[in-house]
Amino acid sequence: MEYGLVGLWLATYLVLGLATLPLAAALFPRFEDAGAALAVPLGLAVVAVVAHLVGHLAFGWPALAAGLVALLAASALLGDAAAVQERASAEAAGVFAAAFVLVVAVRAYNPAIAPLPVAIGEKMLDVGLVQASLRADALPPEDMWFAGETVQYHYGGHMLSALLALLTGTAPRFAYNLALAGFYAALVTAAYGLAGAVGAVHDVPRRVAAGLGAFFVGVAGNLHTALRVAGWLLPDGLASSVPGVPADAATWTPTDFSYFSASRVLPVRPADPSVTYQAATEFPLFAWINADLHAHMMSQPFMLVAVALLFSYWRGDASTRRLVLVGALPPVVGLVGLVNIWSFPTALALTALALLFAPGDPTDLLGRYGEGLVDDAASRARREALRVGAALVGTLAVLAGAVLWTAPYWVGVVAEGPGQTVTVWGHWTPLGPLVVVHGVFLATFTAYFARRTATGRVGPLSILFVGLAAVGVAALGAPAVGLTLPFLAAGAWRLRDRPDTGFPTLLVGAGVGLVLLVELVSVEGERFNVIFKYYAHVWLFFSVAAAVLLPALARGRPTLPDEADVDRERLRRTGTALGVGLIALTGLYAGFAVPAQLGGDPVGAEGPTLDGTAYTYAMYPDEAEAIAWLNGQPGRQTVVTAAPGGYRWRPEAGKGASAPASLTGHPTVLGWFHERQYRGDEPYERRLSDVRTIYQGSAADQRDLFDRYGVDYVYVGPAERTKYDVAVADHPDLEVAFQAGNVTVYAVRT
Repeated sequence: MEYGLVGLWLATYLVLGLATLPLAAALFPRFEDAGAALAVPLGLAVVAVVAHLVGHLAFGWPALAAGLVALLAASALLGDAAAVQERASAEAAGVFAAAFVLVVAVRAYNPAIAPLPVAIGEKMLDVGLVQASLRADALPPEDMWFAGETVQYHYGGHMLSALLALLTGTAPRFAYNLALAGFYAALVTAAYGLAGAVGAVHDVPRRVAAGLGAFFVGVAGNLHTALRVAGWLLPDGLASSVPGVPADAATWTPTDFSYFSASRVLPVRPADPSVTYQAATEFPLFAWINADLHAHMMSQPFMLVAVALLFSYWRGDASTRRLVLVGALPPVVGLVGLVNIWSFPTALALTALALLFAPGDPTDLLGRYGEGLVDDAASRARREALRVGAALVGTLAVLAGAVLWTAPYWVGVVAEGPGQTVTVWGHWTPLGPLVVVHGVFLATFTAYFARRTATGRVGPLSILFVGLAAVGVAALGAPAVGLTLPFLAAGAWRLRDRPDTGFPTLLVGAGVGLVLLVELVSVEGERFNVIFKYYAHVWLFFSVAAAVLLPALARGRPTLPDEADVDRERLRRTGTALGVGLIALTGLYAGFAVPAQLGGDPVGAEGPTLDGTAYTYAMYPDEAEAIAWLNGQPGRQTVVTAAPGGYRWRPEAGKGASAPASLTGHPTVLGWFHERQYRGDEPYERRLSDVRTIYQGSAADQRDLFDRYGVDYVYVGPAERTKYDVAVADHPDLEVAFQAGNVTVYAVRT
């Protein structure tokens, strides 16, 4: 086990956070911890945004140095060192360390950066982008799966991981897992700080809300595991009659548990029985156990930083609001898009909602220029029009600033990528899967809004009527409408009628709005990703809101001052019972999944290790030697490998997963089939044909293709020998550069 590297990376993250504390204190002046729990992701954000800009001139140490200098300068010039809370900072560091060590422990027993049959997912894409970034002289990096072209992918998180590897002097095979642990720890700590800050405003003890925020974001799972356990415990006949319990639950036992199953409960195309695969409805603990270093995961800490900035705006005076809206939010939202383009619309939409519903007069942002725009005698319609206009202008300003801060990415990657068509989606997801995914949170919000709306004007019977109407809509074939519209209506009403309902209500509205939107629209050819990416945001918003609302319910709240006859003790008992029950149900997944990951020896290693390529020496020993040799070659060397690569590394079936490119960052002429999506059919098919010609065509055609693609090496391993009638051994322009067993790497003579 590489304990030295673990200590080095943990210290690096904490030192970055320490350097960011004054800046965090300035941006979050009304947070009880002065933003200490947000310091690490905020510091990483500053480094990433500046390094990305400088990296288009010179990547590597120049970009890293610029990012670090910018962070120190921002903290020194804009920060508030006197406001830093030392005790709270130590507390946040402890939370970060605990979360970091958890993922390190899990990955130490399952470190493989591999496709099937060793691991599930797209780890080869992720490590390839990290390696390609490290080999880049300037951004964007060359695509390791499409030699000669820059990446057509949101690479910001992989770029940041590469910078951390460079800063610590860590080989990518270790840096992958350590960066993964760092992003998880940053996410959990950000949730801890944000939930604590929101809770403190709503008369919830800060540490209670903070702890629940960390739990729901970092530990909790959906109801899938709880339903499996219920089916196992209940008699067979009774289990099959309980709504939501899977049909095969009666035969399930704890030994059948798979960490993967809980992430696949929602049908991609419910109206098409021929489509049997499920959408990814991930929650963070699943994602980090599955351990792709993927864009949707790395963006989550920065999404919570953006949410925290919006809460600081929500609570701040005019000067804080200006600092957040003009200075801090645009680069953070830009980074969210750079790391994961799917998150960009969500960040902007949440910005619009926060600006629209935030308490106070939006004209305060204009200082003396806003005086006289609205007076006490102004009509409600005029005030509302001004508020809507201010929210629109503010959101557009954030959009413009976000694009400017990350302009090279939008010009060089997004604008050059394939177009996407938004379409109307005409298939409703069944009620059962929606409840499995969102049920715990919706139960919390139902209890909260029922208490909030039961006033003298709106009695319990009215609330019951609305609830029954929603159930009726759900039963009539539009489940998402029935589940979401009551919350949208109640939330909008409470935010306009009583702004003290506050930020949790805004997060609930944003979450249920996304759930409904995903049911109404899609992106052509991307239905899986539409559900996958936006449900990740829903989980974050619901988690932070529930972390505040559950303890509020347990304290007998919320009730209105004029309701003196309310039995608060009964409210406290029912709220506490609800909270304990929901925590237990959502914690079952972690109780099964985490212990199952610990113990045993990783493939290719004796004892725990963070070496993500150790498995290659056990399963593909000759290829492991050849890949290690290629990895030692300087710069970017174009390599030809079997195409297309994909989710399996099975040489006997002609599938090599583009491993020589993915594990080294050296570009190959054509890698994974994802390039069809990134580049279009014609360029993809042309390269697919050209790779075939390179392996089994005439010498003249091969020579032309060597020149066209600037080929440096031709890799001939077991997958290539299975897939092609290889005819390169006697080519006059090739010579053996490396050989190990059944793998030969030929160099193109220059």
